Amino acid sequence: MSQCLYCNKKIAINKVFCSKSCKENYFQYNSMQIPKSFLKRIYIFCNQGEKEKEILKFSERHNYELELLKNKIIKEAIKSGYSV
Repeated sequence: MSQCLYCNKKIAINKVFCSKSCKENYFQYNSMQIPKSFLKRIYIFCNQGEKEKEILKFSERHNYELELLKNKIIKEAIKSGYSV
């Protein structure tokens, strides 16, 4: 048995993803680029309410799925040393 690259569900050996949505989410997540200036703005200069609004505007501007973007921002923030 193999595992889906996105959700780690067990799948047949000849498959890479368990569903079309997993495949789309995986490639969209990996193609997202979060500028360091955006991270700095939302983690240093914004309070929680402003942060949510900025993330929502960013996701609409770049046509990113909101939950994937939030996960990517958290990952990048940890990598950059911001407290999440």
